[in-house]
Amino acid sequence: MIISEEIRIPTGIAGLDRVIEGGVRDKSTLLIVGSSGTGKSTFAMQYLAYGLEHGENALYVSMEEPPEQILREARMLGFNLDKYYNKELFFFHSKGKDFVKLVDEQLPALVEANKDYTVKTRVVIDPLTPLIWAVQDKQEQRDIITKLFYTLKQLGPVLITTEEHAAPGETVGEDVLIPIYMSDGAIHLSYRPIGGAFNRALEIIKMRATRHGEEVYPYIFVRGIGVVVRTTPLVSAEDINKYDEMFDKAIRTAAELGASETLLERIAYVKKNWTYSFSPKETLQIFFESQGLTGSIRKEDIQRRKQETQQISDNADDQRAFLADVEKTLMGAQQDANTVKDQSEYCIDIDELKELEELVK
Repeated sequence: MIISEEIRIPTGIAGLDRVIEGGVRDKSTLLIVGSSGTGKSTFAMQYLAYGLEHGENALYVSMEEPPEQILREARMLGFNLDKYYNKELFFFHSKGKDFVKLVDEQLPALVEANKDYTVKTRVVIDPLTPLIWAVQDKQEQRDIITKLFYTLKQLGPVLITTEEHAAPGETVGEDVLIPIYMSDGAIHLSYRPIGGAFNRALEIIKMRATRHGEEVYPYIFVRGIGVVVRTTPLVSAEDINKYDEMFDKAIRTAAELGASETLLERIAYVKKNWTYSFSPKETLQIFFESQGLTGSIRKEDIQRRKQETQQISDNADDQRAFLADVEKTLMGAQQDANTVKDQSEYCIDIDELKELEELVK
């Protein structure tokens, strides 16, 4: 089994990269969903600031606030984006009526002009909410978002923020379902009552082709740093190989039960990528059961598999013997044909009937 190791691009959001395999994939979209006041714009600014500080370019597509206000808010958080303005950092300030033109004309032209540059460009859309509210038809909304995401991903990794208004009992608001579906990754920000106070918390809804954390992570805002997500590594350094012996035993057991090479490779791959702090024993038991490798049928199963293997071997021997006979027969027929051919060299060719009559006389 060949597994490609994909390069990850750090988000720069402290703590988040720990639980998304070190960062986001290139040319992917990360959606930040949350109600008002959860810090979506702070996530966006911190994401851009990290890229700019590490030699990348940045594009900020703003649907609401003008560049001057965004730069001012960034300074309040401790991010000095002014020095990059119109050098490595560029803004598109679009209103609802101009948005279709932006998607159809301006952004494709920017992508075309950027083809000759090797510098990575981070893109932010903050927020996508005006577009969602401006387009009532769901199919039209989906088409525009699809085109927007596809176009911007050609520049580099994209971070999009959008505001939700979830009804009581809803985990995620209905108005953001299409952007979540179309994005490569989605993170949900919310207020949660913890210890009698309303604190902010982060959940990863989806992250394509990424092994991500599945817990609820509190986060805080620190001036000069930005968002700090309170996460710990999925597996600590000292526990990274803690369950190797259990996986090795599982592989040996599966082999004894006659598991295929593909199945053994899958278990080995799980071993390599097990990042949970709890034991894999239950997971392996459920997996074995789904593959018919349960301990309750172990002895009978081994005997049956051995018999099946022997039968296959016997059948293979019979088939090889049959093929040998066929080959021998064909070789004999070929020899007879050659003999006839050799004998024909000594026969008289009869062209006309009267010649035959003369010979008979």
